[in-house]
Amino acid sequence: MVIAGWLAAVVGGLLVLVVWGSVIGTLIVPRPVGSRLTRWVDRLVNGAFSLVTTATAEYRRRDRVLVSQAAAILLVQLAAWLGVAFVGYGLLLWPLVPGGLGSAFIVAGSSLFTLGFREPAGAPSAVVFAAAATGLIIVTLQIAYLPTLYAAFNRRETEVTLLNARAGVPSWGPELLARTHYALGSGMSTIDTLPELYAQWERWAADVAESHTTYLPLVRFRSPRPLSSWVTALLAVLDSAALFLALSPKAAPVVPARLCLRSGFTCFTQIARAMGVAVPEEADPNGQTSLNYQEFLDAVARMREVDFPIEREPADAWADFVGWRINYEQAAYAVAAAVDAVPALWSGPRRHGDPAIAPIRPRPGRPPK
Repeated sequence: MVIAGWLAAVVGGLLVLVVWGSVIGTLIVPRPVGSRLTRWVDRLVNGAFSLVTTATAEYRRRDRVLVSQAAAILLVQLAAWLGVAFVGYGLLLWPLVPGGLGSAFIVAGSSLFTLGFREPAGAPSAVVFAAAATGLIIVTLQIAYLPTLYAAFNRRETEVTLLNARAGVPSWGPELLARTHYALGSGMSTIDTLPELYAQWERWAADVAESHTTYLPLVRFRSPRPLSSWVTALLAVLDSAALFLALSPKAAPVVPARLCLRSGFTCFTQIARAMGVAVPEEADPNGQTSLNYQEFLDAVARMREVDFPIEREPADAWADFVGWRINYEQAAYAVAAAVDAVPALWSGPRRHGDPAIAPIRPRPGRPPK
């Protein structure tokens, strides 16, 4: 029995170290640090939400359920840290506290949660103080962690909301180009603003890649509006840049568009890999896009509705567009499917087989006299 107690104490000490390693890697270290404990929590919560939404065919109803997924991950993550620490300190105190295993767990709970209702007679003060500090530090760090998450969320969603007026809801790359040229029917094209837009989204993609791989629950934070998503927004910006470069290479802002494409591809790839999705670091140059030529022609037709300045025939531009899109398509589709993003046009398949939703266009307004 004595030997079993000391073996349990060793196991308990290892569990405490696992908790501390997970907490430090998740909340303090400013880079993605792998933790089996947090990965298990993610899989557990994501699996539970996937099971709950399996029978829900309508996207808006699923979105109302999934909006609480990120919060559930954070709460279960906190519960897992405290629960494993409680078990660890209980086992660690077993051979050190008179009264057996039950008494050890009572002392561990009283100390870890700083309740102080049980006098730890015979227990080493260092272990008791360490348990109390562990519970206090975990809760404090989790509370301090939330403002960082919501600051990153607000930065992300500000640009997504601004894009909705340009690219429609849900966002779509050809719609972004068409509306930017149409300029709300003002009769004055504003495609000269696209270089600035691509520069903003280059920086936005870098910010999202850094924050969402470091604090992975951010990936599951959904936009305030059900038909809006950071995934489809970035995909729309990248598609617009690829279309502009392929169809109008002389008028296109080549450098800002290329930099935006590279930053967006890197963002999707890093986030997909952080989520455990196997995507290549670099796309196959001989690969093919999942879009077909008719879908490309539909995009060109939408742009021609507003007389967008197209320099090349679609047949000549198709190969160049495919060459740009294969760089980011696989990773973007993987992230969109994993988070069940709104099924926008050109955003890939979903597990529930949702039909693609075209951008909702406002009715023509009444012009001033």
